[in-house]
Amino acid sequence: MALDYTVTYSAENHYENLVKDAIWQFLIIPEDNDNQRVTDVQFNNSLDAPVSYSENSKGFRTIRVTPVKPFNDISFTANFRLVKDEMNPFDFVPPEDPGKDYLTLDSLEFRVDHDSYLRPTSYTTVPGSAELTFQWDNEKDIFTNIQALNSWVYEYLKFTPGITTVETTLQDVLGHRKGVCQDFTHLFLALVRKHKVPARYVSGYLHQGSGYFGDSQMHAWAEVYIPRVGWIGFDPTNNLLVGSDHIKVAHGRDYSECSPLTGVLYTLGENRTSHAVGVACQ
Repeated sequence: MALDYTVTYSAENHYENLVKDAIWQFLIIPEDNDNQRVTDVQFNNSLDAPVSYSENSKGFRTIRVTPVKPFNDISFTANFRLVKDEMNPFDFVPPEDPGKDYLTLDSLEFRVDHDSYLRPTSYTTVPGSAELTFQWDNEKDIFTNIQALNSWVYEYLKFTPGITTVETTLQDVLGHRKGVCQDFTHLFLALVRKHKVPARYVSGYLHQGSGYFGDSQMHAWAEVYIPRVGWIGFDPTNNLLVGSDHIKVAHGRDYSECSPLTGVLYTLGENRTSHAVGVACQ
């Protein structure tokens, strides 16, 4: 059964002093993949500034806005429509011999093929002083261990908006054990990679009609590569396997490669920015 989704994105920006030059790049268009198909993309800005569409180095679609005149205020609105197939994240056969998959993780060919998603980054490095209680069990298969880790991160951190920012490191997150979806995902990635399993950061949207944790902006979760199975999504913020309520936009090694908005501004003084996201299923 296919589900019809509508995603709305809005952002408002006010600058204390005149902005003489600026450029923005948005990474907010849902991805076309095996289980979701984008049917309509609408994007506007309050200045009627020129808009162009392209793909970034990983093949994800981006929107670039380049105002041609100075301004103090600008707002952006986007509407996306897509069709998403219902998903069963458990639709695979568990291994009869988990040991074979662990041998695959140790093989040189596997480690070379997945190197980008095995190495720690500045966002996914656990400080040496951290005392974490999660225990990996090599007698169990990789999927079972990662399910347990997903639950452990969900229980270890408390979802608390406003405590962290997009620049917060795991050292700070582990210090107060509070954060938002980005922080849950970075901790999850760090511990998955520590056990030689490739994992990548995913940005996207979450249909929150079921009462999931999240916020009014974009959501984050992880995808883990399991030998013989492929990439499987895990949402440690909600202790879920990723399913039909998750709408993917992009993936990367961590948040820095999936930021929904990047840009350059030439101005001085304070600025105020607000974002809002809505997801509806029809």
